[in-house]
Amino acid sequence: MSTLQLNLLLLSFVFFHILHLATVNGVAIPTQGKGQWQLLQPNIGIVAMHMQLLHNDRVVILDRTDFGFSNISLPNGTCRHDPTERAVKTDCTAHSVEYDIATNTIRPLFVQTDVWCSSGSVDSFGRLVQTGGDSDGERVVRTFHPCPTCNWNELPNRLLVRRWYATNHVLPGGRQIIIGGRAQFNYEFFPKKTSADFSTHFLPFLKDTADKFRGEENNLYPFVFLNVDGNLFIFANNRAILFNYRNNTVIRTYPTISGGDPRCYPSTGSAVLLPLKNLEAESLEAEVLICGGATRAAFFRAGQGTFLTALNTCARMKITDQDPEWVMETMPGGRVMNDMITLPNGDVLIINGASEGSAGFEYAVNPVFAPFLYKPNEPVGNRFEELNPSQIARMYHSTAILVRDGRILVGGSNPHGNYVFKGVMFPTELRFESFSPPYLDAQLSHLRPSIVSPNNQSYSNLTYNQSFKMRISFTDGTVAPDLVFVTMYAPPFNTHSFSMNQRLLELNNGELRHSDNLTFEFDVRIPRSPFLAPPGFYILYAVHQGIPSEGIWIRLIREENEISTQLLN
Repeated sequence: MSTLQLNLLLLSFVFFHILHLATVNGVAIPTQGKGQWQLLQPNIGIVAMHMQLLHNDRVVILDRTDFGFSNISLPNGTCRHDPTERAVKTDCTAHSVEYDIATNTIRPLFVQTDVWCSSGSVDSFGRLVQTGGDSDGERVVRTFHPCPTCNWNELPNRLLVRRWYATNHVLPGGRQIIIGGRAQFNYEFFPKKTSADFSTHFLPFLKDTADKFRGEENNLYPFVFLNVDGNLFIFANNRAILFNYRNNTVIRTYPTISGGDPRCYPSTGSAVLLPLKNLEAESLEAEVLICGGATRAAFFRAGQGTFLTALNTCARMKITDQDPEWVMETMPGGRVMNDMITLPNGDVLIINGASEGSAGFEYAVNPVFAPFLYKPNEPVGNRFEELNPSQIARMYHSTAILVRDGRILVGGSNPHGNYVFKGVMFPTELRFESFSPPYLDAQLSHLRPSIVSPNNQSYSNLTYNQSFKMRISFTDGTVAPDLVFVTMYAPPFNTHSFSMNQRLLELNNGELRHSDNLTFEFDVRIPRSPFLAPPGFYILYAVHQGIPSEGIWIRLIREENEISTQLLN
């Protein structure tokens, strides 16, 4: 080999490795790949319309009861009898299941009332509180305890009015607020504590944001986030308010989103509260990101067989600014019915959905198979990356959630009124898969920390403003101490492209100290207030150079007595 050839070879080798390096605060790290898909189950028996991860690492999944027979039978000859049911009067199949992440197995659950287009959240004790639905389920509260043999407990008439397409959010005191729903321009609380709780509270904003054009509405499943001041950011249609739910007052009205296009059901986009940081600062910031959706009239036109192009924009705003404004960004493509999942490292995954049409049965075409990765800390214009595509269309009634090992579980897609498996463009989808984001690439394993303590054999109870020691280990010495941080994630209730109660906090942590060899110890502080993180179960991650560890469960509790368990019985 000549000297020239050798030099060219060396240059190409260097160039290749430069292409595969990125910098974080000036430190070069390998760039990540495009992610990987894996089929977990060819058939989970039901459509994954609603999903929630619980602290026993099991996922509760629901579809609806008026679909007809599902593909999984109830055990021991159990059947559901309902003489008022529209589909079948006696149904011996399940319409809810529990997925065990560790064993990749499914357990059928019994639900009596219709949970179609319902809402939910996990209470401070770790129980899933699931509310409303259609028909006989519209005023029902259902609770599910995380245990190997537990099943649904249904509490009829615990809701004051019909809650269909509503949104739930956990409050700093541990209760949840249930906002809106079809033709419900009000909110209520669960559990009820005072006499005032036994009346609904009128919220004119919900009525004002209901589109009158041919019944489109565009304000169902409103996007709701707990702000750092303890008030609620509520977005419906194309605008938002900051709302004091304690005295039913609007504190401020935000600007209409640029362009004026709707983002809520059925012009369904999605939204996240971006990671909360600098939690010990005197003045805290909060930002909301809203992506995708459909143009006004898309729902009506889809009913006529014309599918309008989905929105390709995202809108981002600091909701704590004195004079906030929406900053518009452009995605790699248009997307409607997209889910948005906050990842442990603070990035946002945009997944599922279609590029034309709107939410609704048979109302969308051209599925978007490739997720988009949004990196909020990058400069505008350099924040989006298109990742590897799935082979499965995830249309109306699809879901996606983050689990403790960093993967995204993806299920659902039912663009039809019943279980329709053939003779249609997008059959009812019972396959269940996972997506491993780029940070799970095997080539990055040397950068991935492992949490040594606290351990995950049993969750730790932690209180507000508490400091605790965390120990992490690595497989080799490629450690950048200044690029280690800890995040705390609230697993959401996901349905209809919105993850209710999803929030990620970047905790304050001290300087890393060598413990032994490749193990480091440092102090971590829990947020000071339930305004920042309501009481309940969270997943704690250690992140190094953008690569998260496997998470561990913690429970954040208040020092005073929490809501009595008797209120839920």
